[in-house]
Amino acid sequence: MHGRLKFAAWLAALYCAALGLIAATLVMVEVGMPAQDQAVVSRMFEERAPLLAFVGGLLLLACGGFVAWLFKRYVTAPRALAEQTRVVLANPGYRVEAAAAPELSALAAEINRLAGAYHGVQRDMEAKIAESGSRLEEERNRLAALMSDLSQGVLLCNAEGRILLYNEQARTLFSSAAAPIGLGRSVFGLLDREEIVHALDKLQYALDQGTEAPSTRFITALAARGLVRVQMAPFLAAGGRVGGFVLALEDVTRFVGQELQRRQLLQALSTGVRAPVANIRATVENMVSFPEMDPAQRQRFARIIAEESINLSKSIDQALSEYADAIKASMALEDMRAADLVTVAKRRIGALLRVDADDVDQNLWLRVDSFALVQSLGYLAWRLREEHAVDAVRLRARARETFAELDLVWSAAPLSSEVISLWESQPMQVAAEQTPLTLKDVLERHGGEMWYQRDEPSGASWFRFLLPLGEAAPQPSRRRLPAESRPEYYDFDLFQRAGTQREFDDQPLDELAYTVFDTETTGLEPSAGDEIISLGAVRIVNGRLLKHEVYEQLVNPQRPLNRESSRIHGIDARLLVSQPTLGAVLPEFHRFCEDTVLVAHNAAFDMRFLELKEAATGIRFEQPVLDTLLLSAVVHPSLQDHSLEAIAERLGVRVIGRHTALGDALLTGEILLKLFPLLAESGISTLKQAREASQRTYHARLRY
Repeated sequence: MHGRLKFAAWLAALYCAALGLIAATLVMVEVGMPAQDQAVVSRMFEERAPLLAFVGGLLLLACGGFVAWLFKRYVTAPRALAEQTRVVLANPGYRVEAAAAPELSALAAEINRLAGAYHGVQRDMEAKIAESGSRLEEERNRLAALMSDLSQGVLLCNAEGRILLYNEQARTLFSSAAAPIGLGRSVFGLLDREEIVHALDKLQYALDQGTEAPSTRFITALAARGLVRVQMAPFLAAGGRVGGFVLALEDVTRFVGQELQRRQLLQALSTGVRAPVANIRATVENMVSFPEMDPAQRQRFARIIAEESINLSKSIDQALSEYADAIKASMALEDMRAADLVTVAKRRIGALLRVDADDVDQNLWLRVDSFALVQSLGYLAWRLREEHAVDAVRLRARARETFAELDLVWSAAPLSSEVISLWESQPMQVAAEQTPLTLKDVLERHGGEMWYQRDEPSGASWFRFLLPLGEAAPQPSRRRLPAESRPEYYDFDLFQRAGTQREFDDQPLDELAYTVFDTETTGLEPSAGDEIISLGAVRIVNGRLLKHEVYEQLVNPQRPLNRESSRIHGIDARLLVSQPTLGAVLPEFHRFCEDTVLVAHNAAFDMRFLELKEAATGIRFEQPVLDTLLLSAVVHPSLQDHSLEAIAERLGVRVIGRHTALGDALLTGEILLKLFPLLAESGISTLKQAREASQRTYHARLRY
C-alpha cells in the first residue's frame, strides 16, 4: 500500500476507535440511570457542548500527531532504510542514514558495516577478475589495432544482420548512408537486402556441399558513394547453418571511371591508328602495283612507311601510357561453378513456378555477376508465367568451344520477336521487386549474348545465354585445423540475441537497444512557443553505453533565447544563427533513433517539443519511451529528490558536462544502466513492466 494511504488508514482507524470508545462509555453510563438523572446529564452536555467539542478536537489532534510520529519513526524510516540498502548494492561508496529511532540508527550502522565488508570482498573479486581478464583485453586491443590498420571496411553481423563489430574504415564508407552505422543496427539499412540474401544462399549451398571455408563477393551501389565491392564469409552455428557473417568492403567507384577509360582507350587507339594504317596501306599497294617504279620513288614510299610506322607506334604508346591503370579485368564478375549458379537460380525461380535442372556440366565454370544473372532468369520465368501461362521451366548448362551455354527451357506457344525485344529493353521486374537493369544491360556486362530458339517437333522453346567461361577455383582443404591454431573469436553477446525484431514490450530491459537523449531549449514552456536549440543523444546496446556512437547538433530556434535558460546552458545566441533549423535536424535524429527505445530524464518535457513539430515536419517518434525520473521513483518511492544530480549521487555516477544536451544524455544513460539491477530486484524485468510501473508513480502526472 502507498505510504500516504497507509498513514490515512492508520489515522482513520485511531479516530474511529476513539469515537467508538466515547460512544460506548456514554451508552454504559446512561443504561439503568433514572430518567431525572438522564435529563440532568443531557442538560449538562448541552450546556458544555462547545467545551467538549474543543477537548475532543484537541484529543483528535493529539492522536493524529502521535500517529504521525509513530509512522515517521517506525514505518517511513524503515521503508527509506530498505531503499537505501538497495542503493548500497549499486553504489559501493554510498552509506545509509536513519535519522529516526535509535534502534534504526543502530541498524543503519550495522548495514554500513556489512556494506563495507561486502564491498571489500567485491573489490577483491574484481581485482582477480581484472587480472585474469588482462590477457583477453590485450588480445582485444590487438584485434582493434589490426582492424584499424586494414585498408578495407569490416562489418561483423549475426544471423539476423545485426552489426556486432565495425571499424573506422566502414564508418567512413557509410558516412553518407541513409541509415547510420552502429552496433546493434541492421546491415540491411546500409546494403541491399536482396544481394545479401542471395550471397547467403550461395554460402549455405557451398557449406551443404562440404566446402570448409566458403566465401563469395558481389558489387553493389551505395548512396552518394558510387560502388563498393563486398566479400562475405560465414560463421557457423550448430547444425552447420550460417550463424553470422563478416563483410569486407572496398570502395571500387574508381573502377567505374576506369571502365570509361577503357572505352576512351579503344576510341583513342581507333582514331590514332586509322590514319597511319591507311597511309601505310596505300603506300604498300602502290609499291606492289608498280614494281618497276624508279628507286627514288620507292625510297620516298619507304620513308612514308617508316614515318607512319613511327606515328602509329607513338599513338599506341601514348594511349597505353595514359590509360595504363584502366587495362584491368572487370571487377563485377566472379568465377562460379555452373551447377552452383543453377542451384541458386532454382531457389529463386522455385518461388514463382516449378523448376528442374538437367544436362548441367558439373565441371563447367562461368565468369558471371551471379546476382544480376539470377535476377535475369527469375525475370524471364516471371514474364513467361504472367503472360504465357507457363507453369514449369528447366535449366541446363554446358560448354560450347570457348563459351558456355545456359538455357532456360519451357513448353508453350512460340514467342514473337517483338515480345522478346520488349522483354530485353524493359527494366526487369518480378512482382513488386524492380531493378533499373535491363536484360541488355546484364548481357553487356558479361560481354555475352542471348537468343530465342524453338524445336517444333518437341514443342520446346528456350532462351540461350552465351556466357564467358571462368577458371575453376582451387579445391578447399578438407583438413581441419587443430583447435589451438584456429583464430580466437570473442564471445559477442549479440550473437545469442535471436528474435530482436519481436515486440519491444516483451523483451528484457537489458537486451533492448536504447537512444538516450536530451534537449536544451529557449525556455521551459514548449506549448507557449519555446524551441529546441540543442539535441544530444547516445546509444545503449547490449547493456553498454556506446560513447563513440553519439549525436550532437545545435539548432537555430528562429526566436530569441530566454535569459534565464541562457544562464543554465551557456549557449551563445550568436552560435545558433548559422545552424540548421529543427525541420532539417529532426530527420537525421529520427534515423539515429531507429529501432530503439527512447530514454530521457523528465521525458514528458523533451517529448512535448518533438510532438509539437510533428505536423510541420512529418516526423513522428512512435517508439516506446522510458523516463529515468519515473524509474527512480519506482525503485525509491520513499525518497523525495529525483533530480538528475540527486539520482547520480545516490547511484555513484560521476556528474560531468551538466547542462549540455550530450553531457546530460551521457549522464542519463549511465543512470539508466545503474537502475536496471534495482528494477530487477523489484520484479521489473521487461519493458512493458517498466512502463506500467512508471505510469503508476506520482510524477507521471506531469504535463507540458
